[in-house]
Amino acid sequence: MSRWPATKAKRVLAALLRIGWSIKRQANGSHRTLSRRGWPDFVFAFHDGEEIGPRMLSRIAKKTGLHPKDL
Repeated sequence: MSRWPATKAKRVLAALLRIGWSIKRQANGSHRTLSRRGWPDFVFAFHDGEEIGPRMLSRIAKKTGLHPKDL
């Protein structure tokens, strides 16, 4: 069983901002480019109300340093 719970995108984005990511650029849709010193830019492409499942959260975590306790 995954240690990642399914979570709303708005909550995931808030957690990323708390751990040091910032919004570098945002288009007129769901795509936001996030930046953090020492990490490559990350494109967060989810609408706020969208549910993100455990597998996708795991993939996001590998690229951003997010941990389950950060949510």
